[in-house]
Amino acid sequence: MIDVQRLRILRAVAEQGSFNRAAAALHLTPSAVSQHVAVLERSLGAQVVARSTRGVTLTPAGQIMVAAAESVAAELEHAQQQVDQLNTGHVQLTVATFTSGGRLLLPGALTRLVPVQPRIVLHVREGEPEDTLPLVRQGAVDVALAYHFDGPLPVGPGGGSSLEWTPIMKDPLHVVLPDGHRLADRDVLDLTELAAEPWVLGCLKTESYLRRFAEGAGFTPEVRGTTTDYFFARSLVAAGLGISLIPSIALTPEIPGLRAIPIKMPGPIRYIGVAAIGGRDRPHVTTLVEALRAQAMQQHQQRC
Repeated sequence: MIDVQRLRILRAVAEQGSFNRAAAALHLTPSAVSQHVAVLERSLGAQVVARSTRGVTLTPAGQIMVAAAESVAAELEHAQQQVDQLNTGHVQLTVATFTSGGRLLLPGALTRLVPVQPRIVLHVREGEPEDTLPLVRQGAVDVALAYHFDGPLPVGPGGGSSLEWTPIMKDPLHVVLPDGHRLADRDVLDLTELAAEPWVLGCLKTESYLRRFAEGAGFTPEVRGTTTDYFFARSLVAAGLGISLIPSIALTPEIPGLRAIPIKMPGPIRYIGVAAIGGRDRPHVTTLVEALRAQAMQQHQQRC
């Protein structure tokens, strides 16, 4: 029989990328972690990690076992929640969200949710999708409001087979520039028209996305500033540092003296959705997803 504790240790090794870091996270010795993994491999009759001087990586068997470890952890957490609900009569709901989605979509959705699910006890955690989606798989949070660009979801080690992704909205990126800019009177812009412009960007993922689109347009962008906050990036545009690339839901509150212009399609788009463990009947999660969709529609109508 497979030991659940050893699955937990293997999952930590996958997340941390080494026995030493996994040991520190689990408050164990590296030797103990190594021994647990070795015993797991013997019980399976297969190698689960490939060891090297640069750390460890999962083998195909290891990937299967990490996915199983996360499913087990999520089911145990779900069972604990059900027991707590029996004891207290309340439903615990932990929602993770990225900053701009949390600011503009989540509060209104929660306002819609609470009246129809009055027994819910809400908890909210902020984080980027690469951090929050693994937490959903592990059962540490119930749902994550997250996003991705044109690549796959950043689900982390073990894959995302247990996740169910529900699209909420498309969030096209806009060029933000000063009112006095030579292109400020345009209704739409082509990225090729911006080849000579300096850029200020609101997150590293937006920068990598811009660089890929710019490469397709035949130029290398000159990035003069990067931040972790879209409002800060727009403030720097207003100060004359450069132009920016901002998702539509991050264009509020307005900053005087700036203009946001759509990019000619096919332009860069951020896809926003909700991730949860699939195959479960949880009315409060379904209600939250519906509330988020309604809030996204309201935001869209207000922009139009």
